[in-house]
Amino acid sequence: MKFIIFNGSPAGANSHTNVIAEAFLRGAKRGGADTENIFLIDKKIGHCKGCFTCWFKTPGKCILQDDMEALLPKYKVADVVCFATPIYTWNMTAVLKNFVDRLIPLKSPLIVQQNENFDLVDTVQKTQQFVVISNSGFPGNNNFETMKAVFSPCHPVLEIYRNCGKLLKSKDIHIKPIVDEYLAAVELAGFEMATQRAITKETKLKLDMPLMTINDYLKYLGM
Repeated sequence: MKFIIFNGSPAGANSHTNVIAEAFLRGAKRGGADTENIFLIDKKIGHCKGCFTCWFKTPGKCILQDDMEALLPKYKVADVVCFATPIYTWNMTAVLKNFVDRLIPLKSPLIVQQNENFDLVDTVQKTQQFVVISNSGFPGNNNFETMKAVFSPCHPVLEIYRNCGKLLKSKDIHIKPIVDEYLAAVELAGFEMATQRAITKETKLKLDMPLMTINDYLKYLGM
């Protein structure tokens, strides 16, 4: 089984988001999965031109020649595709959004309707499972509402939303044990996904555990 994370943090491997991503992949690897963490900030990915050449002239192939040529095959063969991103203002980062826009060669110019929802037909039927990892430096969960709506069309089987994310790299002796407990739950989620294609209710509850009260967190930030 192949797990791949497309990591949209501008801070790359040094990001707070990547702390969660690496824990998830550790669990998946422990469960026997082949894992890969791709930092999109390090890739050359041009902006979609909206020319639709990949639909009508060269089906499945973009007119742009950049790192997406190597990334699209990785995306297609993965069993579990994970989108990882911090939230700075309302939504995924521009780095990840640009990558998602460039997935358009995998669609075809045929509209399909499901209830009141309209979408484009995939050129090859999806067999992957999708996971979303998102981290926010703000307290509360309201910051993730836009993210949930944006990724709902891919029907993610697991969404990991972490508020108070500035704590993830804290060395404070009072905070670190709580963060370690949380990251152990993230690792367990990766393991369960690799071994049973889903996580348990108990693990889901642990993923939603608070790291700190809002008042204490605001004091921690000095805000």
